[in-house]
Amino acid sequence: MRDTRESRLLLVLLIAIAFALITVDIRGGQESPVDGARQAAAAVFGPVENGVAAAVDPIGNAIGAVRDSGERHTRIAALEKENAELKARLGSDDRNGNRLRELDAMLKTAGAGQYGIKGAQVIAIGAAQGFSWTVTVDVGARDGITRDMTVLNGSGLVGRVTTVGPSTSTVLLANDPDFTVGTRMEKSDELGFATGQGDRPLLVQLLNGKAKVKAGDRLVTFGSRADKPFVPGVPVGEVVRVDPAGGGLTRNVYVRPYVGFTKLDIVGVVVQAPRSDPRDTVLPQKPKPAPTVTVTVTPTPADGQRDPGGQQNAQPQDQAQGLKPGQNPQAPQNQNQNPQAPQNQNQNQQAPQDQGDATP
Repeated sequence: MRDTRESRLLLVLLIAIAFALITVDIRGGQESPVDGARQAAAAVFGPVENGVAAAVDPIGNAIGAVRDSGERHTRIAALEKENAELKARLGSDDRNGNRLRELDAMLKTAGAGQYGIKGAQVIAIGAAQGFSWTVTVDVGARDGITRDMTVLNGSGLVGRVTTVGPSTSTVLLANDPDFTVGTRMEKSDELGFATGQGDRPLLVQLLNGKAKVKAGDRLVTFGSRADKPFVPGVPVGEVVRVDPAGGGLTRNVYVRPYVGFTKLDIVGVVVQAPRSDPRDTVLPQKPKPAPTVTVTVTPTPADGQRDPGGQQNAQPQDQAQGLKPGQNPQAPQNQNQNPQAPQNQNQNQQAPQDQGDATP
């Protein structure tokens, strides 16, 4: 197409129509008039996304084969090829091992909350019809998925289903600014509403402006009527900051979500709600503090040194003489005996004779 006045006007017109549709879609919310077109787009592009996701590995292998093709005239080239194949095999094993760990954690979470889930894999990020935080999963209406179902993984709340196609579904992530979920504080049962803030912590408005909350407190989903779009008891996150109580009707806290929204792979769509509210049983166990080991060292005094009481230790020579530790060898053994006592007794015996001489 040539750069003419008509082509420029057509481009401006298309841009204006696109912005108008986006505005209508945002204001319409769940009852958007373009929801039918979105579902049609999901039906058309869903199989394509599945096909692309399934074809990535073979294409990558083919590209690697073409890159490594050709004659190899040296042993170094052959070793490089074997090394590349080994790295690709190890990388695939690591990826499968990571998926198995994610699947195991998700099954444990679902078992703790008694959630009936349908396992799914994230095959695309973002959506063609908006600028929201969304992912596309490889399950749809054929798998029993309907709109407004809770999505979780082994860490906690991922989001909710917004659009369903025959074989794929779009999930609005919990960190999206248009995402809101009812929450309940662990133990205190304080209720609130959590709203996504992109890559920042979730903003939670507690209904009690005087609620006692501190960093480290944890939240779960409160649940919705008829369990749609949210089932109760799904872990949401942990409080990282609390705004001062200003005397208002509500109080704001900021919560770090358990789920890493930038590294999603294996998720589960809750197709059956639990019979009863699991409350806090799905929350992960808090780590126990490591015990503090205290070691007390008592020094042993050496021979010839003074002990803590200030007395000198006895020498072997003193012990050989039969002296007690600390006793002076020159001192008499009976310290209570008066050395002048015999002399005083002799003087007392002469006293009668002296008295007899003095008698007239």
